[in-house]
Amino acid sequence: MWTGDTAGQGWGINPELGGYTAYRTMHETRPDFFVHCGDTIYADGPIEARVTEPDGQVWRNLVIPEVEERAQSLAEFRGRHRYNHLDDNLRAMSADVPVLAQWDDHETTNNWYPGEILTDPAYDREQRVDVLARWAKQAWWEWQPISNGQDRRDGQRIHRKVSRGRHLDVFCLDMRTYKDPNTAGLEGHRTSLIGDEQVRWLAAELKASKATWKVISADLPIGIVVPDGDAQESLANRDPGAPLGKEIELAWLLREIKDVPGVVWITADVHYCAAHHYSPERAAFTDFRPFWEFVAGPINAGTFGPNEMDATFGPRVDFVKSADYPNQSPRGGNQFFGHADIADDGTLTVTLRDARGGVLYTRELSPER
Repeated sequence: MWTGDTAGQGWGINPELGGYTAYRTMHETRPDFFVHCGDTIYADGPIEARVTEPDGQVWRNLVIPEVEERAQSLAEFRGRHRYNHLDDNLRAMSADVPVLAQWDDHETTNNWYPGEILTDPAYDREQRVDVLARWAKQAWWEWQPISNGQDRRDGQRIHRKVSRGRHLDVFCLDMRTYKDPNTAGLEGHRTSLIGDEQVRWLAAELKASKATWKVISADLPIGIVVPDGDAQESLANRDPGAPLGKEIELAWLLREIKDVPGVVWITADVHYCAAHHYSPERAAFTDFRPFWEFVAGPINAGTFGPNEMDATFGPRVDFVKSADYPNQSPRGGNQFFGHADIADDGTLTVTLRDARGGVLYTRELSPER
């Protein structure tokens, strides 16, 4: 089971509606484990006691001091995580279900990259993203169930492989720590989203894996265009031609794992759910094996979408469910999570579900030989 995006856009714990009720829905599926694909908190989004929705209804948040402004201290980052754990549904699921956690941008600030200096006047105490990210990572690490033994160098390596029996290896990525600045993404040379060390690690581990399914959990999508002003936040650059910029890094990976069967990507980030099939017959870059990408989320945040798709790697949108209007509150029910079931014979059944557990989409995948 996977999703992302908790307490975003000012939609926090609403006791009148039962709090983070989609976490209760996920818990009721009795999952073996849960992958949080990132944006476990929204350190950059103040939470107010009252928010008036477009239809005039009033959303009433539980509020503590640490969530009333953007996090600019270690204590405030810690408070954001503590806030989420005030919710009964999230806490009950966390007590019962193993969690594989990742981080994305909102654990620190929107669309950040290393070395960035913020110009937003709301950051009146600290503008250096590297400082904010250091505090953010420390607080994230203190609140997430992740071993300190992931990296001998600093004890805090987020990317990792988790094996779950003969049919499944999960590869959790870190697409933030090693990221180059956000640009239009049209460079003729390779720039980084995953980073050279991590992408080589991923290719080697995928080649070595004997599992039927190799699920890559990415905190950013592949073909979805995610703008950051005039720049691009994710891989896609709106150019349908040959790979450029950060796309070159992905092209290298896809070429390296062309002979690896059973690779599936899951992600969140864009605040709607979708199923994408990528194939060289539709692509500008053709040296890769076809694969699926399944998108889910948010789980308690504003719903948006759908976004434009970039054609470089030949995506086909097989399914999409998005907001009724931009920044729709969780009250509307358009909160999403993904659920995957692997049968004894290796058949993988992926479903995309809404906040009430309704199955919106199903895709059954047979083991590749």
